[in-house]
Amino acid sequence: MKAKVHVFLKPGVLDVQGKAVEGALHGLGWNGVNNVRVGKLLEFDMDGADPEAARAELKAMCEKLLANTVIESYRVEVA
Repeated sequence: MKAKVHVFLKPGVLDVQGKAVEGALHGLGWNGVNNVRVGKLLEFDMDGADPEAARAELKAMCEKLLANTVIESYRVEVA
């Protein structure tokens, strides 16, 4: 089954990359873009056929490795 994990900085955590992208966009003339946040998307295949078991496994992966839960939040998708 296909899995996706979206990881983003929590609200209130300074996103230096987001600010850099925002500044670059403004420099290129897109001044209506604000509050840019940069995250990461991880995609992979998982063995098994039970989506709920896969979600539980993905949550464990995020809690232990894929996300720094002190400053990041995450969302998982299973298809």
